[in-house]
Amino acid sequence: MIERADQLVLDYVSKAADAAHGVLRQDQRLDFVKRLRARIEAERGGSADPKAVARVLARFGDPVALVEREARRLSGAADAPRIQAAPQVRPAGLQDQAGLQGQAGSWERAAGQAGPEVRPAGKDTVVFPRIVDDVPPGVARFRRQARRRPAGKAGRGLPFAGSRRATGAGGGDAGTLVKEHPREVLGMGLLVLAALLVPFGLPAIAIFQVPAIVWAAGAVAVLVSDNLSFKDRMIGLGAPIFGYAVGGVVIGALRAGGTGGFNAFLEQFFAVSGTMFMIFAGLGVVWLAVRLLGVS
Repeated sequence: MIERADQLVLDYVSKAADAAHGVLRQDQRLDFVKRLRARIEAERGGSADPKAVARVLARFGDPVALVEREARRLSGAADAPRIQAAPQVRPAGLQDQAGLQGQAGSWERAAGQAGPEVRPAGKDTVVFPRIVDDVPPGVARFRRQARRRPAGKAGRGLPFAGSRRATGAGGGDAGTLVKEHPREVLGMGLLVLAALLVPFGLPAIAIFQVPAIVWAAGAVAVLVSDNLSFKDRMIGLGAPIFGYAVGGVVIGALRAGGTGGFNAFLEQFFAVSGTMFMIFAGLGVVWLAVRLLGVS
């Protein structure tokens, strides 16, 4: 868990460092990345929960917007001394140099770069700071890993990719899901198996139907998960119960009509409730898979 949380932070800071290239000088960029990482760790509060860390990063917003705001802040800080220094009285021999520096300052403000450096000792050459487009070690490491990754090896995701996008689930594929969340995958598999056993009419064990026993085992596996929120677990597990009860009542009443009486209603209820259980169990498993992929 803590490795995934740290990876989210590292990816976010790396994006901010990439966006700062060519916008901030080397020293400004390193200071910005250092302060950003410290602020994220402070807001994170040592949490190892990937979902909690993702919410913290979401509050920070787009890394590109952070870089733009930092550039505006630095630009304003660079302009302030020049405005205050304008009335400064210089010796007569330095008037030309001062005028040149003021002109260079206006060029700098127009270009949005850092303030110029004027060489002393009587030289009238204005030297602008050089921006060295170096790559921070963390960014360089991930770029090397990306180049070494074989082409065409992208993981095949589960179906319902459109549903994943609609519900806001992030990356992660079927392989990642099975490797990182085997307990939850086992629980979802038992829920699917319970739905598939409904049409077979297996004999009951004591007073319990076999699909109900299998569903209960899957529900326990899902309930003890620490990677899904309580709300997501309740939606996924409550869906087949809702389908069996509410769906069976509604469809059974519609099929029985108003003339068959209560016995006709019960007959239609038991005829359709199993099918409704299967349908809503499948929908519940899809919901759990989509939400689980969001934290993978």
